[in-house]
Amino acid sequence: MIQKLKAKGYTYNATHDVLEGEFNGQDVFIAIVTENNKVYRICVIDKNETSESQIKIRFNKLCNQFENNKKYFSLGKDQTISESEDISYEMLVHKKEYQAAFYQVGPEGASSYYNKSLEEIEQISKKVVWFTITEHYGKYSITMYYDNYNNRSNGEDL
Repeated sequence: MIQKLKAKGYTYNATHDVLEGEFNGQDVFIAIVTENNKVYRICVIDKNETSESQIKIRFNKLCNQFENNKKYFSLGKDQTISESEDISYEMLVHKKEYQAAFYQVGPEGASSYYNKSLEEIEQISKKVVWFTITEHYGKYSITMYYDNYNNRSNGEDL
């Protein structure tokens, strides 16, 4: 996986032990997580932090990009953040987390996901992309996770 990402132009950052480059118009770090020598998660972490208003715009843009991408399916509820939301207050005082999740559509198409429970969807789609806003001293960034549950350990080594 690392070689494939390097072939796409990502470079190794020895200081942080990650790859870095541009992803979806943002400078990012990319971390590869494995179990039993299989990649089960790719983390895409914003390299640069930004303001509260800019992170809301970025979060909502990502939600819209995934909603409009036929390769992904959501549970149908609006995952965007309203303009009036005070995320700094909500995160600090109420410990609110801002996350959105999208499931990769299999060959059967998106229609196979309608009217199914979350558990049923997770059985159908073992690949999910989710992202969250993180705060660090009043600055914000997004961390995105591409998870492949097919490559996850299920206790077979116990």
